[in-house]
Amino acid sequence: QVQVVESGGGLVQPGGSLRLSCRASGFTLDYAIIGWFRQAPGKEREGVSWISSRRGTTDYADSVKGRFTISGDTAKNTVYLQMNILKPEDTAVYYCATGYLGSGLLRPESYRHWGQGTQVTVST
Repeated sequence: QVQVVESGGGLVQPGGSLRLSCRASGFTLDYAIIGWFRQAPGKEREGVSWISSRRGTTDYADSVKGRFTISGDTAKNTVYLQMNILKPEDTAVYYCATGYLGSGLLRPESYRHWGQGTQVTVST
């Protein structure tokens, strides 16, 4: 059974850092694309980043480039999202997803399997 589980969210002050984890089960990262998404209250879910461990390729939304870094640990079957210089506008529930269906790597509708999400709140 394909499953992804997020963890690592929390409350952080502006300018701070958090590292989110996405633990995969039922499949190996070697052959998968993992995407990170977020959804703020009253807004649509948006793509943040994705990684293809097999190809060693990544990409980011413009809003997080230079601040967020995605990486994968195939031994632990886990993908991480290191978030630095956090801003209040980064506040959202963060989700990881897999089961890429095509039609855009930062589009939520392109993924089949989703985790439950982890809350990130950036506030003083």
